[in-house]
Amino acid sequence: MICADELGPVTPRTFPPAPGWSVGGHRIKDRLEYSRGTDKTWVYGALRIRDGTELTFCAPSRNSDGWIQLLQQIATANRRGPIVVITDNLSSHFSWRVRQWLARHPRIRQVFIPVRACWLNLAEGWWRLLRRAAFAGQTFADATEIAYAVALATAQLNAHAQPWIWGRPSPQPRILRHKFVYLL
Repeated sequence: MICADELGPVTPRTFPPAPGWSVGGHRIKDRLEYSRGTDKTWVYGALRIRDGTELTFCAPSRNSDGWIQLLQQIATANRRGPIVVITDNLSSHFSWRVRQWLARHPRIRQVFIPVRACWLNLAEGWWRLLRRAAFAGQTFADATEIAYAVALATAQLNAHAQPWIWGRPSPQPRILRHKFVYLL
């Protein structure tokens, strides 16, 4: 079972370096110089729930071609057995080209989550981890730097991957607290 989704658009952004501090210890006030690049990139990803590993790649647009490319990478990464891909109801996920591709690859089956229930897709939780690992506090000049940051963060997160379990873990027993109360 694999949860798949897109993240984006991610745009290159640049921030100037921090202006520093004055001699008196006050922050120097300066005009904010912020620029946003014109090119956009989309991050496609597929989370294998069984072991927590993720496949990611960047594409210049969100369309059926990118989705088919993700399905091809899912098929090559999972050589044996049937594959169930859980995804949202985006039009590029069930376009004519995608349906044709799925007809040629019968071991891959898509299951769509209900409308307005994106939280059912576990890939959304993985996007939060990727944003924190790849994008937090970073500036990117162009889409190639974004793709490099995504690849690096994916490799780092996959090195420590664990199976994904739906729901909150049960709370740890508070044995030591009870022991302390009884000793008083």
